[in-house]
Amino acid sequence: MATIALPRPIAPHRSSTNLGSLSSTMTLEAINAQPPCPTPAPAPVPNKHIPVCPPGPVPHDQPNTPPPSPGKDEDQMPQSLLFPPDKYNRLETGHLSLYKIDAAEVAAALEYLAGQPLPDPSQVFPWFHGLHPNNQMQQGYFISRKRALRRTPCCLRGITLVKADGDLNTSRLKGAISPGEFLQQGGAAAEFIDIDPKEGFSVRNFQIQAAKAAMTSDIIVYGDDEVAVRKLGWDIVAAQQRWRDRHEVQRHKLPTYNTFICVSPFSHFEEDYHELVAVDSFGRPTGHVLDFVYQERREMYAMTRSSEIYQNVWLGPMPDPSMGEHCNYDVLIECSDLGRLNPAALQAIVEGDHDEEFGDSTKQFHLDFPSSGSILAPTWSNAEADGILETCKWIYHLANGTHPKFSDTAADGDGDVPMLDSPEGTRELKLRPRKVLIYCGDGYTESTVLAIAFYSFATGRPVPDAWLNLHTEKKRNIFAYLSDVGLLTALAPRLLAESPARAGASLAEITALVKDEPKWFAGFDGSFPSRILDYMYLGNLGHANNPDLLKSLGIGQILSVGETAMWRDGELEEWGVENTCVVQGVQDNGIDPLTEEFERCLEFIDRGRARGTATLVHCRVGVSRSATICIAEVMRTLNMSFPRAYCFVRARRLNVIIQPHLRFAYELLKWEELVRARNASSSSSDSDDTSPRSSGSSVTLDGDKAAPARARREFEWGEIAREVALMNKPYAR
Repeated sequence: MATIALPRPIAPHRSSTNLGSLSSTMTLEAINAQPPCPTPAPAPVPNKHIPVCPPGPVPHDQPNTPPPSPGKDEDQMPQSLLFPPDKYNRLETGHLSLYKIDAAEVAAALEYLAGQPLPDPSQVFPWFHGLHPNNQMQQGYFISRKRALRRTPCCLRGITLVKADGDLNTSRLKGAISPGEFLQQGGAAAEFIDIDPKEGFSVRNFQIQAAKAAMTSDIIVYGDDEVAVRKLGWDIVAAQQRWRDRHEVQRHKLPTYNTFICVSPFSHFEEDYHELVAVDSFGRPTGHVLDFVYQERREMYAMTRSSEIYQNVWLGPMPDPSMGEHCNYDVLIECSDLGRLNPAALQAIVEGDHDEEFGDSTKQFHLDFPSSGSILAPTWSNAEADGILETCKWIYHLANGTHPKFSDTAADGDGDVPMLDSPEGTRELKLRPRKVLIYCGDGYTESTVLAIAFYSFATGRPVPDAWLNLHTEKKRNIFAYLSDVGLLTALAPRLLAESPARAGASLAEITALVKDEPKWFAGFDGSFPSRILDYMYLGNLGHANNPDLLKSLGIGQILSVGETAMWRDGELEEWGVENTCVVQGVQDNGIDPLTEEFERCLEFIDRGRARGTATLVHCRVGVSRSATICIAEVMRTLNMSFPRAYCFVRARRLNVIIQPHLRFAYELLKWEELVRARNASSSSSDSDDTSPRSSGSSVTLDGDKAAPARARREFEWGEIAREVALMNKPYAR
């Protein structure tokens, strides 16, 4: 395997926070017009942001995109039980036709389509990016070389479900959309919305994909109002005809797509095909269909579930009241932007632990603390520093059931409170230890400052060592801001000087500990690369340029995707050229393919895993090219569908939202086909369905067209893109 690295000297490490901004590359015109999610979505995870992914230079005249597969587009089109529609009851008005379909036939058609291979990416891009004729920027970037690229591909045939009344909060089938997302009604005639963005440049127009999929699909209209269903059906038929007419004027013949009206009431789906029901007729999510937003939340909760970082001190996400998790703790400290320093409240619990109010074992205390990033230099004061130190001290005493030492004259002579002699001739109160939970909304961002400060104070570890140990030994994924690094560094001498674990240490010893910083800390901006799997990390160019940090994390290999780490003289030789691998010539431009590099990249990751070392996968920002490789590895190793692997990696990228562009996302959906085929081949003798799909019945009507049970997509392209757009919408600016 060829490995490439550039061992040229560079300036000191730059902060990776400068590699992306907080703005979004998304075009919002279409997504803002979409209906809300079918169920009330939780508030967006605080502090997350969508970084900008630079697309790189203008593509060369000869693009790095492989040519379309040989043969006619029609030969590459997925087969469908809906085409030709000869076996379905037909309604006619003039030259237009509408077809009737029942619930069983809908289920069979969807099941069959899920097993059909998708067209090659080169056949559908750049059309999926959105090529509005008036958008000179987008068109100039993608099709200056070949005007035929703007044409609608003839290799697509999907199925789009449309709920007639447009209310997706009740009675929603899997992947269903509202008419307003793709159809312009009213006026003289209905027609498809001109969905392509009229201005701006983006390779992440996820919000337009559901509409583009509808234009290249057979459409099924359902609902319990037969009149509304039929009326909408005829409107869509007319729009499809106008769509064809427009292309014929340009001498571009489209496949014939048809419209069907479902004659079965929604209750038939609930009774017989529940695996297709996302939201029932009462507006309740069924759990039969993956909800991307909640899946990301579940993955995040699994990643950050509460764990003990010190005796009786736990770190984790907000406890789930429905599970009664909050009952496991005596003191809960929430870190948030609205939190305040209040060590006196903790002190009151310790000092009142023996009286009637505080001694009650059933009493629970809820306190708060400022979030990470909220105490900024140089505005923070000594009072704030004192407050952090006092908070750490009182948490320590709560967890250990101790009290700061009092003189003999201050002790209670009646003996109501147990006391023990201490080496210094004073006495120490022995109280009931309390279980303390430090938590925040996502389980890592807002609680990082308090967690590191307390851990350093309680264990006597210098701040860099405490930071690293929480990640490597305690397995906590934590994130902080550059300002937090400065704050904790300034507090480090006091944390060690007042630490019970360093009692008796001289000032010279404390000073030596503080000054003895590891080399990786000098270029540290607060964020470790994200641990996706124990043997695979996802990061940015700043992480790749800090080999000392990588070694400290147990990372022994670097996979550079489209970017090359730049190290100082001698560092490459020390690291080992064989432990680097570079994928060259892949920009984040929506044109350069990545699929051909999957096997090489995953083999390199496997090599590290076999050697017992982790691999850093990075590009420039760590959210698109490198994230695509990480998703491919999760799909392969954990046998996950693309949507589930996407949510898995997205949750573990911590506060940065991964952003594989449209082409990479489509390539991953094609990669799922290969993963499923391999899994089916390796387990062909088993009777259980091991495909990466939710459980559900297999329904077919035509034996000679039955799709293999192990070769089914969990979601189609338009559905996935729509859900990704809705996930990103709260963070777009």
